[in-house]
Amino acid sequence: MCGIAGWVDYTDMPDHKVMRAMAETLTPRGPDSKGEYFSKCCALSHRRLAVIDPENGLQPMIVRRGGARYIIVYNGELYNTDEIRCELAAAGCTFSTDSDTEVLLDAYVEWGEACLDRFNGIYAFAIYNEKEQTLFMARDRMGVKPLFYYEYGGGLVFASEIKALLKFPKIRPVIDEEGVADIMLLGPARRPGYGVFKGIKELKPAECAVMNRYGLKKRSYWQLRAAEHKQSLKETEENLAFLIKDAIKRQLVSDVPLCTFLSGGLDSSIISAVAAKEYAEHGKTLTTYSIDYVDNDKNFRPSGFQPDMDAPWVEKMVKFIGSDHINVEEDTIELTDALTPAAYARDLPGMADVDSSLYLFCREIKKTHTVAVSGECADEIFGGYPWYHNKEILFRKGFPWARSTKDRAGLIRPCVLKDIDPYEYIDGCCEETLKDTDYLDSDSPTDRRMREMFMLNVMWFMQTLLDRKDRMSMAWGLEVRVPFCDHRIARYAYNIPWEMKALRGREKGLVRSAMAGVLPDDVLWRKKSPYPKTHNPNYLAEVIKRTRAILSDKDCRMTQILDKKRLSELCDDPTVFKNNWYGQLMTAPQVFAYLIQLEAWMRKYDVTVE
Repeated sequence: MCGIAGWVDYTDMPDHKVMRAMAETLTPRGPDSKGEYFSKCCALSHRRLAVIDPENGLQPMIVRRGGARYIIVYNGELYNTDEIRCELAAAGCTFSTDSDTEVLLDAYVEWGEACLDRFNGIYAFAIYNEKEQTLFMARDRMGVKPLFYYEYGGGLVFASEIKALLKFPKIRPVIDEEGVADIMLLGPARRPGYGVFKGIKELKPAECAVMNRYGLKKRSYWQLRAAEHKQSLKETEENLAFLIKDAIKRQLVSDVPLCTFLSGGLDSSIISAVAAKEYAEHGKTLTTYSIDYVDNDKNFRPSGFQPDMDAPWVEKMVKFIGSDHINVEEDTIELTDALTPAAYARDLPGMADVDSSLYLFCREIKKTHTVAVSGECADEIFGGYPWYHNKEILFRKGFPWARSTKDRAGLIRPCVLKDIDPYEYIDGCCEETLKDTDYLDSDSPTDRRMREMFMLNVMWFMQTLLDRKDRMSMAWGLEVRVPFCDHRIARYAYNIPWEMKALRGREKGLVRSAMAGVLPDDVLWRKKSPYPKTHNPNYLAEVIKRTRAILSDKDCRMTQILDKKRLSELCDDPTVFKNNWYGQLMTAPQVFAYLIQLEAWMRKYDVTVE
C-alpha cells in the first residue's frame, strides 16, 4: 500500500512547496520511497510501501501510447493481476516490471474507464492524461482504500488522508453544524462521501470521477443488484467455500513477509487455516498474531456480546494449523496514551481504545512483517452481528447499532446544531442509504429487510471498521488485507436467502457449514466474539481521570461544542449515559476515551467551529 496526493489547477501552476508538504504527511503510509510529477497544470506525489516487485514499480509511473502520456499514482493491490496482464499481452502490451501498478495503468490506457469492471482488488488511484489535461480517479468497490478530495474554482486536490489536504492553503480546519452532527451524533461513523471538515469530501466506494476544465463529474461504476438465488443449499455451500478460499489465496501473494491476525474466532481462523495450508504446500510456516490485555484473565466477565475469552481458542488454533504465533499484550496506560496518536492517524475521533489497541498492535507486527491478512467484513456481509438476529431491533427505524442519540445529543451545547434535529438527522442518513437498496418483487418481508440491513452495514458500520483498519495499520507502514471484502463474495451473498445465511439458526451459519473440515468443529461453531478489549477496571478510572483534567484546562477545546456541566456529571456517574456509544464495543469507558480523542483532535488540527 502507499500514500498518494495530487493537484490539478487550470488557472495557475501547482506550487511545488505545497505539494511536497502534502506528500510529507503521508510518509508513514509509504516509508520505502517517494516520487513526484509536475507539469503546467498537474502535480502528483507518491509515497511507496513496496510489497510487489520492490525493485521496480516506482511511482508516479508513466506510459506513452498514441502520442499521449499517462501518469498514475496508485494505492492498493490488484488480486487478479496475472489474468489482466495476460489479456493485455494478447492485445499487444509489453511489460517492464512485475508490479500491478503497470498492469493497472495499461488497463486504463487500453480500456478506459471500463477497466474498472475487470479489477478485483483494493485500490484508490488517479491517472493524469497529459494530452487532454484530464484527471481520472477511482476507488475500489467496497471502500477498503481511502481517497479524499477538495474542489475549488478551477482546480482540485486529492490525497489518501485528510491531513495531507489540510496542508493546502485554501483549506481551513473548519467544521460547521453538520460536522458537529457527524462527530457527536454519528461518530465514529461519518456520512458516505463526507470528510467532516468543511469542503472536504471522499470518493464513495465504487465511485470514479473525471476532472477537467469544466469541473468534476462523478459516477458509481458498480452496485449491489438483486437477483434470484437458484442454487440449492449444497451448491451454495460449495460456491461460497470456493469464493472464500480463492479470495484468501489471492491475497497471500507478496514479495515481503506476510502474516495473519488470529483471534480464535470464526473469520480469522478460516483465513489462518487456509493460509497455513497454502504455506505448508510451499514448504513455509505461517506466522500468526493475536492481541490481549494485561490481567484480562483476572478481569474478564462473560456477557451476551462477549461470551468467552479468545486466548484458549487462539492456542487451540495455533496447535491445529502449526503456525509460529506471537501474542501482543497491552496495558492500560499505553492503551490510554495511544488514544491521541490514534486520533491523529485517523484525522478524526475514532473508535477510542478499539483504535488505539489496533494502533499499538500494528506497531508490533510491523517489526517483523509488512503485510497482514485480517477477518473484517464477514459479519456485515453474512449477518454476524446480534442486531441481525433480534427482531425487536431488526425492524426498528434507524441504525441498529446506534441507539444512543438521546444521550449523545444531551452532551451538545444548545444552539451548536442550529436547525439540525438529532433524530431527523440520524433517520435521514439511514433513509438515504436505503434508497439505494435493490429488491426483488418476490422477496419476503424478512429478506427485504435483510437486504436493507446488508446495505446499512456495508455502507456504514463496515466503512467505520475499514477506516480504522487502514489508518491504524498504515500509520506504521503495515498493509492489511481483508479477503471477506472481495466484491465477488459481497455480490453473491447479497442474494442468498436469509434462511440459508442463518443456517441452523446461527449467526453466519452458512459460512460455518460451508467451511466444514477447514476448522475443528468447536471453533467452527464457536459463538461470535467481537474484537477483544480490556476489561481492567483501572481503564475506566484512567479515562475518567484524564477527562476531568481536560475539563479543568482553561483552554479546553471540546467545550466549544459540548456542555461542560453535563460532561462533569458524566464523570461523576458514567451510568447516566444509558446506551452503548457505538455498536458492541464502545461502552462507558469508550465514551470517555472518545472525548479524549475529540479534545486531542481539536487541538492538533486547531479546529474552528462555525
